[in-house]
Amino acid sequence: MNVDTLITGITQLVTAQGPAVRHGTAMSDLLRIDDAAIAISNGAFVWIGKHQHWQGHAASTVHLGGRAVLPGLIDPHTHAIWAGDRLGDFERRSAGATYEQILAAGGGIRSTIQATQLASIDQLVTLARPRLLALLHSGATVVEVKSGYGFTPQAERNMLYAIRDLQQQLPLRLLPTLLIHIPPAAVGSRADYVAQVCAELIPQVAAERLATAVDIFVDQEAWHPREAETILTCARANGLAIKMHTEQFHSIGGLELALRLRALSVDHLEACHPSQYAQLAASDTIATLLPGVSLHLGIPCAPGRRLIDAGAAVAIATDLNPGSSPLFSTAAALALATRLNGLTAHEALVAGTLNAACALGLSNAGRIEVGLPADMVILKSNDWRDLVYTLGANPVQEVWIAGAKATTSPQGCE
Repeated sequence: MNVDTLITGITQLVTAQGPAVRHGTAMSDLLRIDDAAIAISNGAFVWIGKHQHWQGHAASTVHLGGRAVLPGLIDPHTHAIWAGDRLGDFERRSAGATYEQILAAGGGIRSTIQATQLASIDQLVTLARPRLLALLHSGATVVEVKSGYGFTPQAERNMLYAIRDLQQQLPLRLLPTLLIHIPPAAVGSRADYVAQVCAELIPQVAAERLATAVDIFVDQEAWHPREAETILTCARANGLAIKMHTEQFHSIGGLELALRLRALSVDHLEACHPSQYAQLAASDTIATLLPGVSLHLGIPCAPGRRLIDAGAAVAIATDLNPGSSPLFSTAAALALATRLNGLTAHEALVAGTLNAACALGLSNAGRIEVGLPADMVILKSNDWRDLVYTLGANPVQEVWIAGAKATTSPQGCE
């Protein structure tokens, strides 16, 4: 076999395998190969095994010097495009202010919307670029990026245009999602806004191929299930996948709607209750947990351990955003999931690779497997468990995307 690149010096190669992994089908099982080698050609894995079993010729050989190798991490839920900041909110909340008091002082999500609406596409790109490079630095090779801080149709499209520009600038694979985030402040205009989203925004986004999915926030102070069904049905009719923010603060029927509509994922789930665990387990929908939110806001953690034990397929994401999860590391999100959501190290790796890919509808990511794009993370350590053990330092030495080394420096890409 003649290949472009042979990678040796791998103490441990660890990867999940197959379709979305859940407790009943070996959530904790991983393929592990010690003293491994990887062969790459045309940006894809073409051979994987023990180094001693390799027979072939490589145009170039890279020796890692005794490090662990994992699949490229996948971040299936981020809000990396925004303008302005919420530092004042953070200071007020730290001093004991309530969410309602912060809103009354001009803060909260509507302040981010106002700042984002005023920013140009180029400004949004400039602001988002270092955030996404930080995720790359932490091991992410695929990142979902949502709109949702634009609110008006034009501002939402501008956010998606910014993501499109970033797709051309960064080695990351970026998946854009149109997020219908919050309703208008005036109760009487909600129906008009839903009509505008369905008649104008979603069809335009689909026609321009600006997004691969539509997400919506369903909660007591956000959208209600009846409104969400109208919007998500429109998304499906326009050829877009569907997702849902739900069960974050209250359970008002969002989860049940998402499962009935067969959404790719339901995200947050901090308010998910025991009667819903089996419903999730019986579905193909991925339960995406966001531990950074629980850490930053001090709200209850999503019941990851109980969901997995019930048989649900669980993914982990950063929820990178200015207000509730300023978490710029995908690896750190997995580390937090072991501390806050009750996942084992094995489960966290599955949740941040294979299952995260399934939460985005991807079948060609999240695994080290012959025929798939050669996306991988090389750790500084010789033991893969350092990925989720390490706190406060970056465990990642290098990130490879499509068979080429991408920089791990937040300042640029090569």
